[in-house]
Amino acid sequence: MLSRWTNFLTEDGEKPSRNRNREFDDTFETKEQLLKSWNTGWDCLFNAIKPLTESDLERIVYIRNEGHTVTEAINRQLAHYSYHIGQIVFLGKIFKGKDWQILSIPKGGSKAYNDKKFSEEKSRKHFTDDL
Repeated sequence: MLSRWTNFLTEDGEKPSRNRNREFDDTFETKEQLLKSWNTGWDCLFNAIKPLTESDLERIVYIRNEGHTVTEAINRQLAHYSYHIGQIVFLGKIFKGKDWQILSIPKGGSKAYNDKKFSEEKSRKHFTDDL
């Protein structure tokens, strides 16, 4: 994330300083170190996209010399991140086993969930507001 989003409007998203192979090494000694790195990456992304204007979204940026509009680059990365988050969830399910707590609608619970949702007034809110 740091390589991709640092100076992303003016520099290629694949920085020469990135050591991709090292990213697969187990370098975190504590949960706190892992979370600090996780948050640093997300902060870099959000700080890069927060100041964007509507006209910036059509600018061309490069990832490994391949041009993308800013919108395309954001969509590309969000798809990539969701892939990795899915991997994390899958590992969580394996590690927790029967103690895993579902992150969405439990198996066999769709009808009850939908009945509850459709019994409520229409509203505009984020789906996690009630968690």
